[in-house]
Amino acid sequence: MEIFKHTEPFFPELGGELKEVQIAYHTYGKINQAQDNVIWICHALTANSDAILWWDGMVGPGKFYDPARYFIICANYLGSCYGTTGPLSVNPATGKPWFRSFPENTVRDMVRAHELLRKHLGIGHIHTVIGGSIGGFQAMEWAICSPDIFSHVILIACSGKSSPWVIALNESQRLSILADKTFMDDVPEGGMNGLKAARSIALLSYRNGTAYNKTQSEETNETTGDFRASSYQQYQGEKLAGRFNAYSYFLLTKAIDSHNVARGRNSFSEAFGRIKARTLVVGISSDILFPIEEQKTMAALISDAEYREINSDFGHDGFLIESVQLSKIFFNFYNQ
Repeated sequence: MEIFKHTEPFFPELGGELKEVQIAYHTYGKINQAQDNVIWICHALTANSDAILWWDGMVGPGKFYDPARYFIICANYLGSCYGTTGPLSVNPATGKPWFRSFPENTVRDMVRAHELLRKHLGIGHIHTVIGGSIGGFQAMEWAICSPDIFSHVILIACSGKSSPWVIALNESQRLSILADKTFMDDVPEGGMNGLKAARSIALLSYRNGTAYNKTQSEETNETTGDFRASSYQQYQGEKLAGRFNAYSYFLLTKAIDSHNVARGRNSFSEAFGRIKARTLVVGISSDILFPIEEQKTMAALISDAEYREINSDFGHDGFLIESVQLSKIFFNFYNQ
């Protein structure tokens, strides 16, 4: 992991000020002489900048995005907790972590931070910007804000704005965190039980009934307690609590809620009309968080876009699982 420190003030879209911004990022491979092999991966909600770690089916030696061929970049976005400035970072004005006082940020703020890093690295052109879920939010916003630097855009399991359904799910998760009174203590471990409950809620939308019934069914009809589904929810909550914090999670779900590319741009047609890159929009047949109708709508509004679909029982998480299907879709997109 590498660190870039931007030492000038950063002003989030919704107000407040960060005296400086630190950005954590990973790179893999080398940029070629023509500088036309840059792949920028935007990660999802609780992932980090190590794309080989969380997207090992698509990134790494011998995978579709092979560092032997591409120069791959993934940056931890603003507000997260894997090295980039966020709620547990120190507020220079107080000498203490920000916690709940960290300025509310948006996807557009995340993109502005990516731009700072891009310029720091001296990258003038990006072959492909790609992301799934909130990573897709970042990719589309970036392609709208800076249309001339991308040749290709790949948007997976995302939408042009967060629907009431997504916002309601996020609010339910935040209510879970707020129900944990330790969240108000502004300590690193604050709100951890609430975070576990929030993760449990989120998982239901990342998968679906078919996926749970397939993977968490009991092996006997005699089970009356200690169900596999219950253990799975508890395990995943504990797992997230071991690597994340409630303050970043609370903040980032709000950033998801405010995502709307038409905000300040009159319409979705006008916003998506700014994208100049060849665009691939990928939906997942069983995704209940971002249903395929949302991806089809985006593809229809982007001038040089095509829609493709992953057939999967694993819902929204399909983009992390169905690497064989994704690789085939990407290959056809690049080679047609």
